[in-house]
Amino acid sequence: MGSVYEAAGGDEGLVRLAEAWHRRVLEDDVVSHAFSHGFHPQHSLRLAAYWGEALGGPRTYSTTYGDQSSVLRLHSGNGLHEEMDLRAIACFDAALQDAGLAWEPLGRVLHDYFAWATLASMSRYPDSADRVPEGLPVPQWSWDGLRE
Repeated sequence: MGSVYEAAGGDEGLVRLAEAWHRRVLEDDVVSHAFSHGFHPQHSLRLAAYWGEALGGPRTYSTTYGDQSSVLRLHSGNGLHEEMDLRAIACFDAALQDAGLAWEPLGRVLHDYFAWATLASMSRYPDSADRVPEGLPVPQWSWDGLRE
């Protein structure tokens, strides 16, 4: 079956998904707050590289932009935001449709990955980014879920 990365269309498919998700969140009254401070002009490309690495693709994110520690620091120290997280997942699910990636089993696996990343990984340090350990690798997700 190949990797989830390959099934999603590799870099091209994940850029399409990242762009669709980003459009959706900027239109959402609650989730758009996360981007109210601005965002990198290549946010979608960086996000696609991160997702690609996590889903079995090349290590582009780690070799170009940073490690999991740097990603967690970006998402830490903002307190709990459960409604925002759930709405971000809903935006992702809609973006799967927009990007043509909602077919099974791929859509379910991508949803499960994003929900885990949002609710378990990115929200792990709500009180302070200073608590994020150094040198964490990007977690790997397969057709069977998190690889530990």
